Amino acid sequence: MKIAILVPLFPPRWIAGTEIATYSIAKHLAKREYEVHVITSLDKGLTKDSMEEGFYAHRIGFPKVRFLGITIFWLKALFVLKKINPDVVHVQNIGMGIPGFLAKKFLRKPYVVWGQGSEVYFPWLFKKPISKLALKNANAVIALTEDMKEEMQRTCNRDILVIPNGVDLERFENLSRDMMRCQLRARADERLVIFVGRFRLEKGVRYLIEAMETIKQERQSVKLILVGEGPEEAALKLLVGQLDLADCIDFLGQISNEEVPRYMAAADVFALPSLSEGFPIVILEAMASGLPIVATNITGLPEVVHNGENGFLVESKNSIELAEKVLLLLQDNELRGRIAQNNKQRAKDYTWEKVIDRLEQVYQKIVAAL
Repeated sequence: MKIAILVPLFPPRWIAGTEIATYSIAKHLAKREYEVHVITSLDKGLTKDSMEEGFYAHRIGFPKVRFLGITIFWLKALFVLKKINPDVVHVQNIGMGIPGFLAKKFLRKPYVVWGQGSEVYFPWLFKKPISKLALKNANAVIALTEDMKEEMQRTCNRDILVIPNGVDLERFENLSRDMMRCQLRARADERLVIFVGRFRLEKGVRYLIEAMETIKQERQSVKLILVGEGPEEAALKLLVGQLDLADCIDFLGQISNEEVPRYMAAADVFALPSLSEGFPIVILEAMASGLPIVATNITGLPEVVHNGENGFLVESKNSIELAEKVLLLLQDNELRGRIAQNNKQRAKDYTWEKVIDRLEQVYQKIVAAL
C-alpha cells in the first residue's frame, strides 16, 4: 500500500508534538514495508525531495503571502499527490484538509483526517468552513482524545475514532541518570523539575516559574530545567529576574527529540502547566522515563494523568496549586517511587506499534470499501 501524509511542518526544523508524531508514524509505517510519502513545506537549507528513515519527504516551497501562499501550497500538494498516486491520503492536521478533499474529488483518492490539537481548540482564519469541509468528506476521521473527539463533532457530527499518540519505549532504556545529572551540574541532594516544550502563551510556563517562588521557599535544593524555545522566552527570562529565581531556573534552549530521554532521566518530576493541549507526546515521554507528572486539568490531559496514580492534575493558571503538588512529589520519596513505576507500566499501553496497528486497520477498511 502506498500512503501519502500531508502535514504543514516537519522535522528537522520543526519538532513540536505534531511534527514528532508525524515523523514517527511515517517511520513505523515504512518499517512495515508500506511506501510512505510525507508532503510538507520547504525549510531553508533542505532539499525538495529526500529519503528519511525508510520514507520519502517532499518539501514544497511557496510564497509567504497571506491567502495566496497557502493556496499555492495546497495546489502544489495536489500535483505531488497526483504524481505519487497513493492508495490513501493521510491528512495530519485539519488545516491540511483542503488538498485531501481535492485529492478525493479530482484524483478519486480516499483520505483520513487526524486532528492534532491546536487546530481543533484554537481559532484560525476560515476554521469553520475548512474544518467542516475536511471532516464531512473524509473517509475516516481520527481524534487523539475523547475530549478532542467531542470538540470536533461540534463542527461535524459524524463518527470519529480515538487513537492516541505513541512513544518508542526503547529510547528510554539503559540511560545513565548520574551522568546526565553531572552534565547538568546537579548536586547529589538537588531535586530537578523539568519542562519540555515550546515557550508559547498556551504552554503556561509563567505559572510554573511563579510556582518556583513558593517551591524555593519550602525546599532550597531544587532546580527547574526549562527545555525549549519560543516567542515567550524573553518575557519568561524577565520574569525569572523579577522574581529573583535565576539561581534555581535554567533555560537550556532547544534540543533534538533524540536528546529528550537523557534530560528526562536526570529529572525527578515533570511539569506541564499548559492552558490548552491535544495529546502531548512529551507526557508519554515523561511516563516512559518513570517521571511523576504534574499537569493542568484541561482538554484531554485527564484521560492520561490520573490523580495519585501517575501524577496530579491542577487547575490552569494556579501557580500555588502547582507548587503544592510538585512539593508533595519532591518531599515524598515513597509516593514518587510508586508513581514512577506506575508510569513506566502505563507507558506500555502507548507504544507506536499499538498505534500503527490501529491506523493500519483504518487504512485497510477505507481502501476495501472503494
